[in-house]
Formats: sequence, structure tokens, C-alpha cells
Amino acid sequence: MADRIWCFRRRVRAAIVLTVVVAAGSLATSPSAWADFRVCNKTGSRIGLAVGYKEGDRWTTEGWWNLAANSCETLMRGPLVARFYYIYGVDYDRGGEWAGKAFMCTRDKEFTIRGIEDCLARGYDRTGFFEVDTNEQKSWTVQLTDAMQSSPLLTGQTPTR
Repeated sequence: MADRIWCFRRRVRAAIVLTVVVAAGSLATSPSAWADFRVCNKTGSRIGLAVGYKEGDRWTTEGWWNLAANSCETLMRGPLVARFYYIYGVDYDRGGEWAGKAFMCTRDKEFTIRGIEDCLARGYDRTGFFEVDTNEQKSWTVQLTDAMQSSPLLTGQTPTR
């Protein structure tokens, strides 16, 4: 009887060790789990987000992501392609925005726009984004709060980084 209990315990331990090794291996082989650009909506409102970034010599803006109140969303999966990212957010429920002085192109519907020059002439809106410095990390999370909201900016600058 003692031999059976010992054998049973040995099998259970082996199964536990195998489970831990498999779980650790899946984490180690999943690069996106460790390298994403995320935004968390720490407000009680639904918000819309656009992101801008420079990959090589080319600027790109993308949108829209819709975030529910008190939720997070991964905007870009995998290792970050730039040190600086630019965010623009709109509060759908209470008005207001998260904006800045770096002007880029957007539009009302879902978009991916290459280039940040001549937005209006190309049929896009010219929108002020705020800068996020990721310090060259592989993964970064931005948290938007009510205190960060502003009214629309009237003047600004084009990002230069």
C-alpha cells in the first residue's frame, strides 16, 4: 500500500512539473506577450483613439480604436518600432479630448494614413496629438485619465523626431 501511495505522489509531482515547464515555455516563446503598445482608459466614458508613429523615415497615423470605460486595448502588437508615439483621444460621452501640439492627419472613419504633411489638401483632418516617450522599451502602456483631458488646441507644431 505504501508503494502505491509513493508511486501516485511521484506521478502527481511529475504532472505538476510538466505543467509548469509547458506554461513557462509558452510564455518564453510568445514575444507579443512581452512587447506591445497599450492604452488604458481610466475614465468612466467611452473613448476613441488614434495613434501616430514614425517607422524609418515614414510617418503613419492609424485609428480608430474604441475603448470602453475602465478598459485597456493593445494598439500595436509586437516589439515597438519607434521610441516616440503620438496619441489623440476623444471622449465620446462627456466631450473633451486628449490632444497635443504634434499635428498629424486623421479622418472620421477608420484609417491608416501615410505621411503627416498637407493633411487638409489630401482630404484629411489636421489633428493635434500628444507625445509619448517609450524610452526605447520593448513594451509600453499609456493610461488616460480625466485629469489629462483638454479642450481642442488651436496652434501647434509638426512632430520632428
